[in-house]
Amino acid sequence: MATAAPSLPLRSISSAAPPFRVLPGFNLTLGYTLGYLSLIVLIPLAAVFLKTAQLTFAEFWDVVSAPRVVASYKLSFGMSLLAAAINAVFGLMLAWALVRYSFPGKKLIDALVDLPFALPTAVAGISLTALYAKNGWLGQFLEPLGIQVAFKPLGVLVALVFIGLPFVVRTVQPILEDLDTELEEAATSLGAQRWQTFRHVILPIVFPALLTGFALAFARAVGEYGSVIFIAGNIPMVSEITPLMIITKLEQYDYTGATAIATVMLILSFTLLLVINGLQAWTAKRTGWDR
Repeated sequence: MATAAPSLPLRSISSAAPPFRVLPGFNLTLGYTLGYLSLIVLIPLAAVFLKTAQLTFAEFWDVVSAPRVVASYKLSFGMSLLAAAINAVFGLMLAWALVRYSFPGKKLIDALVDLPFALPTAVAGISLTALYAKNGWLGQFLEPLGIQVAFKPLGVLVALVFIGLPFVVRTVQPILEDLDTELEEAATSLGAQRWQTFRHVILPIVFPALLTGFALAFARAVGEYGSVIFIAGNIPMVSEITPLMIITKLEQYDYTGATAIATVMLILSFTLLLVINGLQAWTAKRTGWDR
């Protein structure tokens, strides 16, 4: 007569050893995170809104809708968006060249991409001004052609392009490195042209990262001060950026006026970044790259 094999006690899932985690428990980690975030981000931003709240709505509107301030909004946000768009195009091209091609001086160019990260902004502004001034290395050839860069809105654009390019390159470059060339070969074997391969195969994969780089470049450009202040010329109603208007208010001890302008910048920047991030999430979901 066969005897049944003794059954082993089943080990409950709850008694299993918890997975090893480097950080402490959730409650402690969350507490440290919220505390750090509050000290670095939330409290300073709240202080801006609380200081602005000392103004009545009429006083607030008078400050933020002054013609000189409105002109600075148009210059700062307009040039920031344009610079980010330019960096999105040429940053993608530069990242593509660094990933797909080998050429003399490639490592040097790859290192120079990070130069705006390490270079003090004031040094960048002075260098660009010396380069594009009327008697500068490039300005002396551009001035006879009627192209004035230094002390003009065009100079603001050049400075913002300079400081924003690395964000796009370093965001797109890892995606291109991981991109499987077999996808392009398959598209070519099916008769796709180069532009069709780029549009239907490569661009959908790279586009979410490209939007991220665009958003980072735009965010950096909106608040940029040091590299722009020297080349802009700071001509009222022409080449004054919004951060300069805030500094001017602070120098006049008009702290509520400065925070009022800063509040408008904060709201507009947050709205634009929210739209960009929403578009990025929608694109990633549509192409299936959020999985």
